[in-house]
Amino acid sequence: MGTHVITGAGSGIGAATAARLAGRGEELWLLARNAGRARELAERFPGARTLVGDLAEPERLSWALSHQEPPERVDSLVHAAGVVDLGAVGELTPKVWQATLAVNLVGPAELTRLLLPQLRAARGRVVFVNSGAGLSANADWSAYAASKHGLKALADSLRQEEKDSGLRVTSVYPGRTATPMQEKVHRQEGKEYDPGRWIDPESVATALLTALDLPADAELTDLRVRPSA
Repeated sequence: MGTHVITGAGSGIGAATAARLAGRGEELWLLARNAGRARELAERFPGARTLVGDLAEPERLSWALSHQEPPERVDSLVHAAGVVDLGAVGELTPKVWQATLAVNLVGPAELTRLLLPQLRAARGRVVFVNSGAGLSANADWSAYAASKHGLKALADSLRQEEKDSGLRVTSVYPGRTATPMQEKVHRQEGKEYDPGRWIDPESVATALLTALDLPADAELTDLRVRPSA
């Protein structure tokens, strides 16, 4: 059984992935943005351990983890947390840009940096839950798409830098998935939300687990998951 650190385990793809790993008896460490959220995650996933650190403040993550006891070995780090705010370039403020980039890009980069020794020791895996917006950008999606394009660059660079350490890196690019984030996007777009039209988070979790379970002689680098309808 492996040791897995997961961000965004409170809902959507992160929650589905955490539940699947917990069901297999794996050891979970769930990142929470504050102590209250940590208690909620501990109640939702009995037996899981929590780490408190806010991806929205990546400059404080090192301090936060230094006052806790992260796992000594990390077999996988799954980045499933994310935020989205739509808007035209002419309307988005620096506050929106900075918040989006912090949670979606700078936070994952910093958390990865802090856990690299444990990941190297385990010859582990890093999985970034990206987005179709990380491959192409549409109108009103500039901040989110920029953060996800950056996340792809982070993953690609990390893969090359760590190939000699045995670390494997996967980017997963889901299409629209039936999550609370997708519901928020529909509100921002002024559209009716029908979760039945979109990918079930469980399906994306299956893709993540495929990457995590792949034998050591192979690596899944990029996975695109699209609605079948």
